[in-house]
Amino acid sequence: MSNYPTVPGHRNVNALIAAATYHVLQLGRPKRLALLAICKAGWLGLTAGELASRLGMDRYTIQPRTSELRMKRLIRDSGQHRANATGKKAIVWVAV
Repeated sequence: MSNYPTVPGHRNVNALIAAATYHVLQLGRPKRLALLAICKAGWLGLTAGELASRLGMDRYTIQPRTSELRMKRLIRDSGQHRANATGKKAIVWVAV
């Protein structure tokens, strides 16, 4: 019997956290670092160039990781774009 609304209810949040943790641990190191950096950026997100700079990695190493994370539905295109080092508009990625 639930005591809701006098006591906060939940839907087994621990199971959701455990499932998310499991999926993150299945990622390789560059993908895991990229995902964590994008999560930390919050709603502002990061472009691939910003991500590479923040992680101290080459953009050509990070760019494929963003595609892989998008395919796994762990990040998404925010709909925003920012100028990259060459002045072109780059996708801003945010965590799902």
